[in-house]
Amino acid sequence: MTATFKALSVLLSYPTDDHKAAVGEIRKIIASEGILSSGAVASIQPLLDDMEALDLYELQESFVLLFDRSRTLSLNLFEHVHGESRDRGPAMVDLLETYRDGGFDLVSSELPDHLPILLEFLSNRPIDEAKEMLEDAGHIMAALAERLHRRTSDYAAVLAALAEFAGVEASSEMVKELLTVKDDDPEDLEALDDVWKEAEVTFGPDPNAGCPVSRDLLASMDIPVSQPAAASNE
Repeated sequence: MTATFKALSVLLSYPTDDHKAAVGEIRKIIASEGILSSGAVASIQPLLDDMEALDLYELQESFVLLFDRSRTLSLNLFEHVHGESRDRGPAMVDLLETYRDGGFDLVSSELPDHLPILLEFLSNRPIDEAKEMLEDAGHIMAALAERLHRRTSDYAAVLAALAEFAGVEASSEMVKELLTVKDDDPEDLEALDDVWKEAEVTFGPDPNAGCPVSRDLLASMDIPVSQPAAASNE
């Protein structure tokens, strides 16, 4: 098991008190496991500092402003390559089948391509397989890192660390192509309304399951978890 991917899944999930309590353990995991470079580990520290020090409401507000109100910062990976095209549905089904073949059952209202869920799955796969899957999405993560950097967000370090692990450079042509899309304005409420009017697609059995959380990691820290599980491994 690769606990680093679980830790990064937590960092990219909607902040909760459980997450704040887990920061110390996350520090130890990403520093000791050796999956990320020392530079990547160092760059993530400011985000961990904020998660420890800032008020939970402030953390949640910042998260929503970035990832829920900015489509160009969506953590649903296929949003950036398929958008609303017909290719998105089959790609989603293929990914869901990959999860099931790996003994990983999605029990969240989040879509299969939601990055924290993908990281949860990869934490229980061989490291070579994890690297290969992240390579496929590396240009998306590099583009997200750049967009977050432009907004001076500490979350940029997490996406940059994943892109670095995948071996994808921000200067690649695929990254540049993604960055040609104009950034969303999170204060444009009319545009936000248009997004919410679109049909909701649910791949999990529970539409009220909420945001995905790395349950196994939090449980291993003896931290009580109040939200329902995002996924399970058989």
